[in-house]
Amino acid sequence: MMCLGCRTLRRDDLVRLFMGGVVAFALAGCNDKNSYAEPPPAKITVAPPTVAAVTLYAEFTGNTAPFSVVDLEARVQGYLTAIGYRDGAVVKKDSVLFEIEKAQYEGQVEQKKAQLQIARATQANAKREYDRQAELGTRQVASQRTVDDAQTALDTANGEVASAEAGLMLAQTSYGYTTVKAPFAGVVTRHLVDVGALVGSSGPTKLATILQVDPILVYFNMSEQQQIDMRDALAAAGKTLRDMRENPADIPVEAALAQDKTFTYSGRIDYIAPQLDAATGTLQMRAELPNTDVRLVPGQFVRVRVAIGKIDGALLVNDTAILSNQTGSYAMVVGADNVVEQRQVTTGAVVGPLRVISSGLKATDKVAIGSIQRAVAGSTVAPVDGAMEAMPTTPKPAPAAAAPASGSTTSAP
Repeated sequence: MMCLGCRTLRRDDLVRLFMGGVVAFALAGCNDKNSYAEPPPAKITVAPPTVAAVTLYAEFTGNTAPFSVVDLEARVQGYLTAIGYRDGAVVKKDSVLFEIEKAQYEGQVEQKKAQLQIARATQANAKREYDRQAELGTRQVASQRTVDDAQTALDTANGEVASAEAGLMLAQTSYGYTTVKAPFAGVVTRHLVDVGALVGSSGPTKLATILQVDPILVYFNMSEQQQIDMRDALAAAGKTLRDMRENPADIPVEAALAQDKTFTYSGRIDYIAPQLDAATGTLQMRAELPNTDVRLVPGQFVRVRVAIGKIDGALLVNDTAILSNQTGSYAMVVGADNVVEQRQVTTGAVVGPLRVISSGLKATDKVAIGSIQRAVAGSTVAPVDGAMEAMPTTPKPAPAAAAPASGSTTSAP
């Protein structure tokens, strides 16, 4: 058997051998020379600018208004007997909306008809008597006085007929007022008087209001600065503000609700105020928009844009690729030998996620659009090909003053 002391010695020997190996390895490592390994170039996503035609817009804030507004009133006195529509309903032209008791007015019409019949009978008799006396007068049988009296009787009968006809017309008009019809197709507000109420006793009684909302109008104001911007943009397109005033229908307009991302409503300008509002320094304009589905209601605030020009061959880059400092806007461009360059640019209109670049870039430049924080001017990078954001179908408008300097400019379609 092995003694306890022998087992202890062997364990100590093993520990000393292990520690000796560690020390030997450390000493061997001290003899190696330290060297710096340069990190690989940073990967940067790049893409050339998008080349596309861009429409320039002037944008305003406006509010909708009905095309026509008419108060429906009771013009004759009587009890309201019927309401022919549902509150807030869309009605057609000439739809019966209210009815007032007709009996007394129908009786007046019949009375006037009878009076007219009597007057015409008297007229016919006076005409026969005049013809007879006139014939006798030509034969010197009747005196001139008798002929004159017959003429006077005939003229009086003619006057009574005319009076009776006018009275019948007035009676028929009053009878017509007992039925209140829609003057045009539109939406009728809630009724203000209930069936059985006496209306028209002390003057016209308002029964409801009808609004024509198809088409619908949009009023908006152009500020002084916007007028200057539009003047400059129109001048670049070979037009003037006078041209816009004289032919407002030639200017397309688009509108969108505040929460809408796209301009889904379109129409034409139909009115431009002849003078500025001295209190606000703005010029009022009005557009007419189709509203068949009644998706727009009067009183809403809307965004309005007016197309005033078009730029062919505009350069656009991601708006997120444009940075700024004290000297202005710039983009990071990867040039020859993959060296990053800070390029000063002049920006233009925003078109969805893209921004027009007026100057500072070429169509062949590689603009940093991803991992831009790694793009340090003067450093070498590893560019990775990417693509700019897609052009939106209905781009977000921008002030026309931001028109780019490069590319040809033509009038808006």
